[in-house]
Amino acid sequence: MQYTRTIQFSGYTWRVKRHTTLAGPGPNYFSDSDCNVWVDARGRLHLKITRNGNRWECAEVICTRSLGYGTYRFYLDSEVHALDPNVVLGLFTWSNTPAHGYREIDIEFARFQGPTGPNGYYTIRPFDPGHPQSAFQWPANVRQSVHFFRWESGRIYFRSVRGHRPEPSSPSAIVAEWTYTGSFVPPPGDETPRMNLWLLGGQPPTDGREVEVIISRFEYVGL
Repeated sequence: MQYTRTIQFSGYTWRVKRHTTLAGPGPNYFSDSDCNVWVDARGRLHLKITRNGNRWECAEVICTRSLGYGTYRFYLDSEVHALDPNVVLGLFTWSNTPAHGYREIDIEFARFQGPTGPNGYYTIRPFDPGHPQSAFQWPANVRQSVHFFRWESGRIYFRSVRGHRPEPSSPSAIVAEWTYTGSFVPPPGDETPRMNLWLLGGQPPTDGREVEVIISRFEYVGL
């Protein structure tokens, strides 16, 4: 893995993933080009899957800090209902060591069950057999949204909300939520928050078009 570029986003430093040979997830190629990852004048993070000749290149950023227990909020400024069936948006924690399922806690938008299946997933430690997961359907025509999980000892609570208010005034703004309290909740360690946009199985978008997602901000609130 190569990290030659960093960016500043939402008050944190993030390494930009670069891999010129196939690597996970996917497997895919990952570019640290400012065509794939950049922060605009409004401070919003752009992740983009681009075509470079015959090669599709994906995007991932990795926070330089391990944050541990607390609330991780990801604010989107893009619709994710109609992402291409081969595209995955991941908002998650990950450790480079395999203990406790790599301490992976995921919010993902993807079509893992095919074009007519759910398009949203909350998943805990997917590398472990029998991993817990809750799937949901994210609606169309929602440009602004916030998705978060609160990670505590023995408990993880997930929520996805229309708009940019994590605690909305109307309960109808809450599209999905899930609480897990089983044995798969990992303890904190060397995990870091990450965001990526990648291709399922390394397959190009079915429509042959590049894909971009805008994340307006990331917030962490410790316990």
